[in-house]
Amino acid sequence: MKTVLITGIGGDIAQSVATIIKENRPDIRLVGTDMNLKHGGSLFVNEVLKVPNALSEGYLNHMREIIKSYSIDVVIPMTEPELSVFTPLIDELGKNRCITAGQGVLAIGLDKLETTYALESLGIPTPWSVRADTETPSEFPCIFKAQLGSGSKNVFVVETHEEAVFLARKFPNSIFQELLEPADKEVTCAVYRRRDGQITVLQLLRKLTGGLTGWAKVIDDRETFVMCKEIAKGLDLNGSMNVQLRLTKNGPRVFEINPRFSSTVLMRHHLGFCDLLWALDEAQGLTVDFPNIAVDQCMVRIQDVAKLNN
Repeated sequence: MKTVLITGIGGDIAQSVATIIKENRPDIRLVGTDMNLKHGGSLFVNEVLKVPNALSEGYLNHMREIIKSYSIDVVIPMTEPELSVFTPLIDELGKNRCITAGQGVLAIGLDKLETTYALESLGIPTPWSVRADTETPSEFPCIFKAQLGSGSKNVFVVETHEEAVFLARKFPNSIFQELLEPADKEVTCAVYRRRDGQITVLQLLRKLTGGLTGWAKVIDDRETFVMCKEIAKGLDLNGSMNVQLRLTKNGPRVFEINPRFSSTVLMRHHLGFCDLLWALDEAQGLTVDFPNIAVDQCMVRIQDVAKLNN
């Protein structure tokens, strides 16, 4: 493995992925792509290339040309719009050259209603969820958020029927979902399934800051562990995914699945949960060992700035 392509390099998650590879595999040449060049991506990779919008007609052929011209060995798609159209490239490259969570997870992880339906089919308890353009919630307060994509940005707590009607008209392709309580029991779970079927789960009790995990503490809830393993098996997880849930009085309730490396990828790497490196190793036919990670360790997100030389 000589050259790795990381998409969406202007984003924080892609830059975290690049940081991990640079520090642990300095022999690998990194190429980053993004829709624009006004960001710090060039500080993390050897070269940054501009690409069209993932939803544009020429995007896939543009990516094919880059993969060929730059002799790309492995591609790591990082953004939801790209993952939503990446299936042809995944099929062409194969799982050893395209690092994803697998088609089973991709098929449902980008659509919150499909996530709910898939979990229900596996017998996993879920919060109620309805399309905002066809139904109004029967109970308040509740959550309003986009149906497609993942992450914790642009999520609203709806208190009244009037607010629900307003948001449904203003933001199409959205859903109402049960508000899970308590808010201080939100957990992000990194789940990795090796190619031999073995599964490990890292549970991080977290506090969000600006839509990202700003503070996280390692916990070990047995019911959550069992649930995440059932989901990984049921969706035929290949590699890494993130399961977002809250620990309610009725047990853990999943409200979202991220079919990609998440914003905690660098946090958990420093804890010893090195899922990015595991994925690269398995792509090369190497075996990986899962560590025992002590509970009660805390991680925080920090901010930095840098000056570009161009």
